[in-house]
Amino acid sequence: MLDCIVVGFGLSGLSFVEHLDNNNNSYVVFENYSHKSSRVAGGLYNPVILKRFTAAWQSLEQLNKAIPFYKGVEAKLQQQLVFELPIYRRFNSIEEQNTWFEACDKPILDQFLSSKLIENVNPALEIPYYYGAVKKTGRIAIKEMLWSYLQYMDKKNSVVNESFEHDKVIIKNNYIEYKGLKAKNVVFAEGFGLKDNPFFNYLPLVGNKGEYIIIKSNDLKLQEAVKSSVFIIPLGENLYKVGATYSNFDKSPLTTKRAQEELQKKLESFLNVKYTIVDQVAGIRPTVKDRRPLVGTHPNYQNLHVLNGLGSRGILIGPSVGENLYDHILNGHPLDAEIDIKRFETLR
Repeated sequence: MLDCIVVGFGLSGLSFVEHLDNNNNSYVVFENYSHKSSRVAGGLYNPVILKRFTAAWQSLEQLNKAIPFYKGVEAKLQQQLVFELPIYRRFNSIEEQNTWFEACDKPILDQFLSSKLIENVNPALEIPYYYGAVKKTGRIAIKEMLWSYLQYMDKKNSVVNESFEHDKVIIKNNYIEYKGLKAKNVVFAEGFGLKDNPFFNYLPLVGNKGEYIIIKSNDLKLQEAVKSSVFIIPLGENLYKVGATYSNFDKSPLTTKRAQEELQKKLESFLNVKYTIVDQVAGIRPTVKDRRPLVGTHPNYQNLHVLNGLGSRGILIGPSVGENLYDHILNGHPLDAEIDIKRFETLR
């Protein structure tokens, strides 16, 4: 009898499995790699919404959970995955600079925003005004982290590389059966694949497609992430991730010429040096209209649970909500009402 079957292994799946693994709970993960938004994401952890200079939802609490969480994963896998990385916000006007100064004095934001303006000294970028620096930021090597963790689980015979067939679930009183396995609980962490889940497809998962290009430029020489109309994120070896696009209509996992051209146009509006595109990636972010995760237990089946809807800030949100669901299932603790799927019961 397993403690848990986990379906899907992106950021949501990892955020839950790590707690199972650390507490010696038995589990099996089913992963078919069909939904890859976590693997192609930018990987930045940033507690501030830089478009409006406001703190992200529960940013301080989430940051305090997230960094130790990823450091723990890093130590377990014996591979560097957490990289401190400053984020510089490019100002477009004097008015934006003044708005930044006002934000610096607000509660919570005063911990994250530097009141010292930074002058651009990189001739590769056109920066007519100053930068504002965000503190306590960095990058998680998501793709490498997920791949290494899958290898770690494979050595423990805890991962099955195949699609999960929902119609093969047999629900008993205190456990479920699935293809010869018995488990006390099943947690669905399928990302946008939740739309095909008959148990939880009533939940209002919207989905938002994002695309990035990976460029190489020997002359850019950036040591920090820069946020303008797009993010430029240094990856090392003169490689940079540039993005991202947002589309609520295109739900195809394929990359598009239109997105590439959009990103290039925005990039070239302030980039002064040559570059080449070496890759382009796309994924469907699992987003929710109220911008809160989908976490909780099925209203009719107490052994079926969901962990989804992390959206574009999954790096920060994942560890907190993963711990909340773990404590709810294994220790009987209540869920945070803001993330509990009970808020959507009327949609069933």
